[in-house]
Amino acid sequence: MKPITKEVYLKWYEDMLLWRKFEDKLAALYIQQKVRGFLHLYNGQEAVLAGALHVMQLGGKDKMITAYRNHVQPIGMGVDPKRVMAELLGKVTGTSKGMGGSMHIFSKEHGFYGGHGIVGAQIPVGAGMAFADKYFETGGVTLTYFGDGAARQGSLHEAFNMAMLWKLPVVFICENNGYAMGTSVERTANHTDIWKLGLGYEMPCGPVDGMNPVKVAEAMEEAMDRARRGDGPTFLEMKTYRYRGHSMSDAQLYRTKDEVEEYKKIDPITQILDVIKESNYATETEIETIDQRVKDLVEECVTFAEESDFPEVSQLYDVVYEQENYPFIPHKL
Repeated sequence: MKPITKEVYLKWYEDMLLWRKFEDKLAALYIQQKVRGFLHLYNGQEAVLAGALHVMQLGGKDKMITAYRNHVQPIGMGVDPKRVMAELLGKVTGTSKGMGGSMHIFSKEHGFYGGHGIVGAQIPVGAGMAFADKYFETGGVTLTYFGDGAARQGSLHEAFNMAMLWKLPVVFICENNGYAMGTSVERTANHTDIWKLGLGYEMPCGPVDGMNPVKVAEAMEEAMDRARRGDGPTFLEMKTYRYRGHSMSDAQLYRTKDEVEEYKKIDPITQILDVIKESNYATETEIETIDQRVKDLVEECVTFAEESDFPEVSQLYDVVYEQENYPFIPHKL
């Protein structure tokens, strides 16, 4: 694995802080009704992404697919955060020209394939992407993320079976934040060790501390190396936690404030900042500079999105049909 150096810790801190503040700003914009529809925030789960990015081969070789809690992953993979913000505000400058919204961020150029609103739908799709990599011998690995709720979908078992049968270069990652919407893991199955689902397929599997990017990076490197060697998939259960509700409409009546505060004691951002301070990787002034840089970037994203135009109505047709093939569709309404 690439060494986890001073520079890595500083990058992790700045990246995770950006993702946290980006989501916090989206929450504020949602309350102002500038973000419409549903909004699922990633606060608390940042280490799962930071650790994976450390060992991924970015630039389109390795790919990522996930569910609808998907705003910060593309930013980590290189998508301009201004375009992600614009997409969430439904603007034409967004990643999907304002047509995807909160749950469907997408960037083929950067290897990020969504953003899927149907629970568990991305699991077999991720396996299919890995099949393409194996077929075309690209050397790429697909990281397929899903939540603890999606782990109960039948499509997971079909995908696991095919992935093992064909030794596909895919890593299945369950981000177990404890609650499927508002239902605890204990109430959805007769066991709480989700990683054990891999045992039935003789798939390498195991639990990972999803609040620590170092632990995530170590587990992800082993799994991705296995996939690149042609030895097939791995299933990892990232034990993490979300500080906000399932979505902005979630009243969170299923858990106590004390429980949330207890998990904040192991906040991934705080863990990294503690290492930075204890190892003298940065002075207080340098940390404040990073904080300000993140704050400024988030504000730039908001300004860019708010100043961008909404798409023309005709775009509803332009992004679905080829005009020459469907001449009966008016280009302008």
